[in-house]
Amino acid sequence: MNYLSINGEELYSEVAGAGDAVLLLHGGFCSLESLRGQFDELAQNYQVFAFERSGHGRSADIDADYSYARGIADTLAYLDAHGLQSVHVIGYSDGAIIGLMLALEHPQRVRSLVAISANLDPAVFTPAAGNGPRLDSPPSSAQGEVKPDLERMHYGRLSPDGAGHADAVLAKLMRLWTSEPQIDPASLAAITAPTLIMSGDRDSIPPAHSLLIAASIPGAQLSIVPGTGHGLIAERPELIGTLVRDFLAQL
Repeated sequence: MNYLSINGEELYSEVAGAGDAVLLLHGGFCSLESLRGQFDELAQNYQVFAFERSGHGRSADIDADYSYARGIADTLAYLDAHGLQSVHVIGYSDGAIIGLMLALEHPQRVRSLVAISANLDPAVFTPAAGNGPRLDSPPSSAQGEVKPDLERMHYGRLSPDGAGHADAVLAKLMRLWTSEPQIDPASLAAITAPTLIMSGDRDSIPPAHSLLIAASIPGAQLSIVPGTGHGLIAERPELIGTLVRDFLAQL
């Protein structure tokens, strides 16, 4: 397995394909497996880079709490380790927030941005909207059966810390999700990269919030994916892949 030393931590990384550089940023309590379909599809036409943040997937946890600032610092160090000056960024959930902040704070590093199920502050999560990002899958059928928590299964299979450490990771993520990010919508007017904002119509990110993000970024596009929740990348992978590839082809 391929690991890179990033800011003092050994983080798992994968690179595939050839062409313009695309960086995939996974969500909270996710691994690269959640983006595997997008990774493999994009690698047919692009050089795709992806890594797993501390405490996620194959990367060991850290003693400190998580923060989006650390996520940005690790992402910049990862780009530097590969000699990448600028990339197309595709982020999901926590990865989408990191992507937004990266485009805002380091515009020279972001050629374009696809932000899937991002939020600007914790207040967006309401009881009606699911009370935060869902870690389980929604009901799978009219019978109301609930699918197994695939991310927890992946964690138990991949994590060097062992399956029992999942609850510690989730506790730190809940502290992150209830305190960060704190992004002023007006500040998004400074983003210059072509941007696609995406979320599900049944997401824990209300469609109106996704509209606010898109409307705050000059020229941004908005896609609300029908029949999907916060797990939209697993629920409609082919449709999302088509939307992402079409967006990149326009650039």
